[in-house]
Amino acid sequence: MVQAYRFALDPNADQDGRLRSHCGAARAAYNWAVSWVKASWWQRKAEESYGIPEAELTSWRPWSLPALRKVFNEVKKTDPRFADWWEENSKEAYSTGLANAATAFDNYAKSKRGRRKGRLVGMPRRKSKHKARLSCRFTTGAIRVEADRRHVTLPRLGTIRTHESTRKLERRIHNGTARILSATVRYERGRWFASFQVEVVKNERVAVRPDVAVGVDLGVKCLAVMADSTGEVRHVPNPAHYDTALKRLKRLSRQVSRRQGPDRCTGRKPSKRWLIANAERNRVHHKVANLRTDALHKLTTGITGEYGTIVVEDLNVAGMLRNHRLARKIQDAGFGEIRRQITYKTGWAGGTIIVADRWYPSSKTCSNCKTVKAKLPLHIRVFTCDACGLVIDRDENAARNLADLASARTTGTGVAGDPDARASKPRGANRKTRATAHSRKAAGRRAGGVVPQQRKEARDRHQDTTALTLW
Repeated sequence: MVQAYRFALDPNADQDGRLRSHCGAARAAYNWAVSWVKASWWQRKAEESYGIPEAELTSWRPWSLPALRKVFNEVKKTDPRFADWWEENSKEAYSTGLANAATAFDNYAKSKRGRRKGRLVGMPRRKSKHKARLSCRFTTGAIRVEADRRHVTLPRLGTIRTHESTRKLERRIHNGTARILSATVRYERGRWFASFQVEVVKNERVAVRPDVAVGVDLGVKCLAVMADSTGEVRHVPNPAHYDTALKRLKRLSRQVSRRQGPDRCTGRKPSKRWLIANAERNRVHHKVANLRTDALHKLTTGITGEYGTIVVEDLNVAGMLRNHRLARKIQDAGFGEIRRQITYKTGWAGGTIIVADRWYPSSKTCSNCKTVKAKLPLHIRVFTCDACGLVIDRDENAARNLADLASARTTGTGVAGDPDARASKPRGANRKTRATAHSRKAAGRRAGGVVPQQRKEARDRHQDTTALTLW
């Protein structure tokens, strides 16, 4: 399997400058690729306004990685934007930016054609050096973990000391059970990190209770309520790291606002007192993020290591964030991150994950007699069944229903197990319906209007382009 190992770095001043230079080179290559591809789009749009026929319009420029790399290698030697400094960085830095640009255009084209899930992806835009995340990926060259377990070596960057021991990865490499595929450096939360993509050979793992299924219901008050098939129920309280630090963050934010900060419009530079206050505020934010990450990893590792079958809900987190009264607490809980970690850690532990349908009424269904309520407002925290008289906590009832979903999927009984069966649906019971659906091919007003259809050629791997209307 492929696994990632991430280590914090402690670079010196010279190494920090070279890391920033590589990440800046990746951003510059990305901006060049975006501008180079979009130039032909704008040119075609201008020619169409002049009444030039389709056959005589400027040809589409390809955005595949081989095509971008070939053109960029020719341009970088003569273009004044790169000619003076491109040799200072590794070729992998420029390849990172070009690969990101190719992926961005692919996502844009697939989204417009309806071949990509989620919201519509906009046209790729240039990255600002003030806001872009510093990141660079290395796929070739000297990429290794040193035997002293305190240093890593990267192309053109040399040997960099790590803040923590690399024994977990170095031991596997020494035993021949791991092979490094690539490395990515990123500046995040006030420091540099190196992430190694590693191909690892692992022995088959079995959960502690492989025959037990558990339903995990996520919430705000209790981060997770877990009910397993044996009848045991566990409540994991929400640590609420951000709410705990909110009072201190407000005080530090007031201090920052009273200092003289930067102003890009007038070119004013921040004062030293503003930099000190802002750094103190950032440290609190970074501490909250680290505590949240640590808590979520411990929670998901414990769940996947104990149970053989895990049932989770397909939550509409983006829609839940529209509730401004709960958005902050939902983001602090990290519902999406919990789902992502459980998904890949279940594969490591040799378990099975079952995702309940987004419209499955886990909270409205009685866990005793399986009667479905018509409506259950969010402020009602105790479930009371009108049929059998069961009185139970709302979250515990949902967790029990999710646990029962595992056996129902296996036996195919009931509404939960039969995909074709439908529960009684009084007015407004399960899902909201919309009279008219928004078409993904509605007329748009963006530049380019149409995106070229790119086809891969097996011989030279270049992409020929033809016009395809996507709106």
